[in-house]
Amino acid sequence: MLIGVGVRILLSNDDGIEAAGLAALRRAVEGMGEVWTVAPATEQSAKSHSFTMHEPLRVKRHEERRISVNGTPADAVYLAMHGLLPGKPDLVLSGINCGSNLGTDVHYSGTVAAAREAANHDVPAVAFSLHLGRDTGQVALWDTAIAVVREVLDRVSRHGVPPMTVLNVNIPNRPLAELRGVRTATMSHRRYETLVRESVDLRGQPYYWIGGPHLWFSGDEHADGPLCDQGFVTLTPLALDMTDRAALDLLRCWER
Repeated sequence: MLIGVGVRILLSNDDGIEAAGLAALRRAVEGMGEVWTVAPATEQSAKSHSFTMHEPLRVKRHEERRISVNGTPADAVYLAMHGLLPGKPDLVLSGINCGSNLGTDVHYSGTVAAAREAANHDVPAVAFSLHLGRDTGQVALWDTAIAVVREVLDRVSRHGVPPMTVLNVNIPNRPLAELRGVRTATMSHRRYETLVRESVDLRGQPYYWIGGPHLWFSGDEHADGPLCDQGFVTLTPLALDMTDRAALDLLRCWER
């Protein structure tokens, strides 16, 4: 798959149309083809692969080939591919997320879901995220991320993306010279502190906040979380077919 003139590239994300990471992604692909941006109007983090099924979707055209949708990342990509673009894109890129999507985060991630929706329609797709680590006060190094995106897309141009697969890329938030390299990686299991915080609103009704801070990654040294913490860019192929083959064999005895 050669990326260049005549190639239609769709950009999306879950941080919203005005996100700095989406602007960085557009800079990264400048001049690589016919670039479209169709993204949620507002932040949609952790929306996973949800669709808006019970209310209408509305779009706003900001400028040529740049459109926002009042829905989820999956809504934006679906609507772009089947209604807003003049034809099917050749490549879909999601991100650059301000924060990692490592390990089991991919099940919650709207960034990954935007790419997965494209892969579900046989379009090559890559999700990019910037791993800020545990220091919430870090400044996002978008120039590092842009350089890595271009390097990954060079590989995509030469080798393609396996069919029915999303390539999940996580980039350490370090100066480019301090990156230790690029590694293919399995998924880790990301562990968070369990948190449910109850409060009472002005009308005396309870409400809740859920979700605690990151604690650690479980998984071997070749898994994405530990590698990214060490300063490696991680490339993890995510298959649309989530069948557990080993468990399938174990369940044969249930058949009758």
